Amino acid sequence: MEANNHYDAIVIGAGPAGLTAGIYLSRAKLKTLILDEGTVGGQMVLTHEIANYPGVESISGYQLASIMKKQAKSFGCVIKSNISVQRIELEGEVKSILLSDGNAYTANSIILTPGGRSRTLGVPGEDKLKGRGISYCATCDGDFFTGKEIIAVGGGNSALEEAVSLTKYASRVTIVHQFDHFQAFEHAVEEARNNQKIDFIMESTITAFHGSENLQSVDIKNLKTGVVSNFKADGTFIFIGYVPNTEFLKEKIDLNQWDEIIVRSDMSTSIEGVYAAGDSTAKRFRQVTTAVGDGTIAALAASNYLNELKVKQKQLITV
Repeated sequence: MEANNHYDAIVIGAGPAGLTAGIYLSRAKLKTLILDEGTVGGQMVLTHEIANYPGVESISGYQLASIMKKQAKSFGCVIKSNISVQRIELEGEVKSILLSDGNAYTANSIILTPGGRSRTLGVPGEDKLKGRGISYCATCDGDFFTGKEIIAVGGGNSALEEAVSLTKYASRVTIVHQFDHFQAFEHAVEEARNNQKIDFIMESTITAFHGSENLQSVDIKNLKTGVVSNFKADGTFIFIGYVPNTEFLKEKIDLNQWDEIIVRSDMSTSIEGVYAAGDSTAKRFRQVTTAVGDGTIAALAASNYLNELKVKQKQLITV
């Protein structure tokens, strides 16, 4: 392996967690490479407006990602996007990665920040209207629907809890669920049913979204009768699960039953020298701010590991 292809640390994923890790690592004078299979910024760039980032009144996800990218590069961090990992070896003091462009890299430490994605309905109009009336995060976007009528899709704990949360903003919330019962804890079900601003459409599913610039209505199909009705809505929040981007890590590192990376309080994983941060880890809350916090901790822990490794290597040389 050529020396210029070896790094102190490689970060896999250029969302807020990965970019934060890159900023901290490169500022600590550690040779750092960030890799991402998509656009720099991750899910953050899909957010039209971020209004709850401390110290920043309002900013688009794309703008925030651009600033983070600029910061990381200013400290010497190398960033490669639109490239995927073909093979990864995490064991041992030197970890190796083979990329889709045929290039291979090694590093003494890896920080995994591949992020994740909200599970989608996969129906016509969904991709077009994402961020234009369709959202997957009540905390992020609920305020934008103040006084409006919206739909919440799902029947688990998160769906019902988020639906209740959305009633702080919306004039009306209609929960659409494919079964005749919920998969949530009883207290969550009772809280939703007792909320006078929430209606329910059970045994039904959304089959299409309509709107030119923004969401205007949805088609709802009754799964018992097959009847499809058009339902006017200013917004739709989809809460049917979350999918971590960890397919390439299976059999490589410890994951939980939801394929999330298991981490300790310092973001270390089951393999020495490998850390993880952000939405791909086993955690409850997924926000830009929590990802930034995770990335900070992972970078500081990795920096400490790398410093200890260098001391250890020097001692071996002098023996």
